[in-house]
Order: sequence, then structure tokens, then C-alpha cells
Amino acid sequence: MKKTPIPMLDLTAQFNALRPEIENAVKQILESGHFILGANVEALEKEIAGYHNVKYAVSLASGTDALHLSLRAVGIKEGDEVITTPFTFIAAAEAIAYVGAIPVFADIDKDTLNIDPSQIEKKITSKTKAIIPVHLFGLPADMDEIMNMARSYDLKVIEDCAQAFGARYKDKAAGSIGDAGCFSFYPSKNLGAYGDGGMLITNDQGIYEKVRLLRNHGSASAYNHSFIGYNSRLDEIQAAILRIKLRHIDSYNQTRAGLAKLYTSAISSVVQCPVEKDDRNHVYHQYTIRTNKRAEIKKALEDNAVSSVVYYPIPLHLQQAFSYLGHKKNDFPESDAAASDVLSLPIYPELPPEKVAYIANILLKALNK
Repeated sequence: MKKTPIPMLDLTAQFNALRPEIENAVKQILESGHFILGANVEALEKEIAGYHNVKYAVSLASGTDALHLSLRAVGIKEGDEVITTPFTFIAAAEAIAYVGAIPVFADIDKDTLNIDPSQIEKKITSKTKAIIPVHLFGLPADMDEIMNMARSYDLKVIEDCAQAFGARYKDKAAGSIGDAGCFSFYPSKNLGAYGDGGMLITNDQGIYEKVRLLRNHGSASAYNHSFIGYNSRLDEIQAAILRIKLRHIDSYNQTRAGLAKLYTSAISSVVQCPVEKDDRNHVYHQYTIRTNKRAEIKKALEDNAVSSVVYYPIPLHLQQAFSYLGHKKNDFPESDAAASDVLSLPIYPELPPEKVAYIANILLKALNK
């Protein structure tokens, strides 16, 4: 009998639960005829600033734009160095390259998979101007150590929170600790739009004002351009959808955490499961295990119509796009090791707990346990 597929994410199930609200909100916008930088965008910015307890939020066209424009806003320029992790999506390093700066990689911690503060300090030179820690898979990086280091060397800190909306580090929301926090609303994110979208949050008025101009062609008023900017505006329909989902984000994240506990209790004896830290909460954008039996597990899951994904099989220092940096394999051994043995399993709020047990059992059988 054909097995019912289990996807990595089921956005249709989430939409069906919110369908009346979303359809009504979209209908109102279509009838209004106002689609760009309207009332929903303004309201979303205020709501997200309030959620993170910061003064300012600026909506943008993508999380990548949030990283790029934040670097522009803090004055990163050609020839500057910005330190980030090689084990993540390309956006952070790409944004550094956009402004003509040099991505400098620091290796990761083998347990958290986040950038290792002890490796950051080894990379700081007179050209270093900023650090971009990535809160990978939903777990905040070691922000106290990073912020202390940044203050000691007078560096800016831009948090890449694309995978960590709603995560907290000690008593602060991820994204509110550095000079700016950057979020992606790509549909698969914990808080996802139905298209691209992003947000920058900050307590720095200068960054806020600069990014507001940068996102709209450097313009504060019609046909008055202070400098060359970009077209990076969030539209009203996406903002309205995000406002509806924002009301549910804490519940979504709590459900993800509960599913993660089920996975961990079932499989922690045979694979390395995501770490939990007492001083921060993991929002499980991904539930990512580590195992030297990845191929066997992945095939067993595929044979049973269960999705799984390897993030990130080629770390950034080995990507052709960054070959000009001259890196080779084992320059960042922890990142190379993670790339060879990580595997992400399905996790999303609508995933029934019994499906987690089913997936765990497939994994255990694949390992003959």
C-alpha cells in the first residue's frame, strides 16, 4: 500500500487553519487599491518592534536585503572585513560581498553548530569592522561573549535571525541584542509570508533612518533622493498575512519545541540531537541531528515517503562563489564535519506527534536499534 508522504513542512495545513482571516485580509487590501507601504506594513513594523522590545523596525523585501542594508547603514565599505560563520545559508556572506567587504569565516561550535566566539577573536584584524552571528536552526548564538568581544574591539554586531524568530537569549529576544537584527519571512520560516519578505530591528535611530531611506531608492519624500538606494519594500498583502501569523508565533514555536522533545527522547541514544541551553530557547526552525549513518537513515526515510534535508552540504568556504578567498577543505574542520553528518527531520506545528514517533521508529530500524 502506498504510504502517505510526510513533508518537511506543510504550509497548506497552516493556511487552512487561518483561511478565513487571511482571505478576509487579502480581500480588504485588494479592494483598497493600496498595495505598497500602507497601513498593514506600518502596523506590522510597530508590532514586531513591540514583540522584540526595541524602538524601531523596518520592513524589507527579504532577509538578505535586511543583512545587506544593515551593513550599508553601519558604514561597512569596500576592503573592510566582516566575520561570520561558514556553516549557514549564503545570505550573510553574500551581503558582506555586496558592499565590497571581505567575508572572514570563523569556525563553529560542534555542539550548537553556531559560530564559536573563541574562533572569532582569532580572526580579528585592524580591518575587521563587524560580526554577523547566525542563530542557526533556531538556537541563539553565544551573544554575551560576542557582544563583549565586539565592545572590546569596537565592532558592530548584526544578528542573522532568519531562522530564529521568537527565540530568546537570557532575558532578550534574538535580534535585539546586537546593533541590528535581521529576519527573513521566506514561506518556510517559523514566521513566514506567502512570498519573500524581511525585517530589520534596532534600537539605533541612525540605522533605522538610513535603512528606511535605503529601502526606497534613498528617498525621504517623492522625487527627493538623498543618495543611491534600493527597491526593497514589503507589500501590504504580505504584511497583512504576517500580522495574522504573528499572533500565533509563540504557540507555533512552543509546539515545535514539544515535537523536538519527542524526537530527542526517542532517538538521542543513537544519534546526536540538537542541544538545549538553560540560558536560551531553541525555536526549532529545523530539527537537525548528526550521525555517521546519514545515508542509511536518509534512504530509509525516503523508502517510507518521509522527507529529510541536508543543510548545508557544501560550507561557504568551499563554495565556488567564494573561491577568491582561497580556502580549502579542513580550514574550518568543525564546519566540514557538520556538513558531512547533519540531517534535518520534518518539524512544523501541524505535524502530529504520532508522526514524530513513526519517523523516529524508521530511524531506529535503519540503525537496527
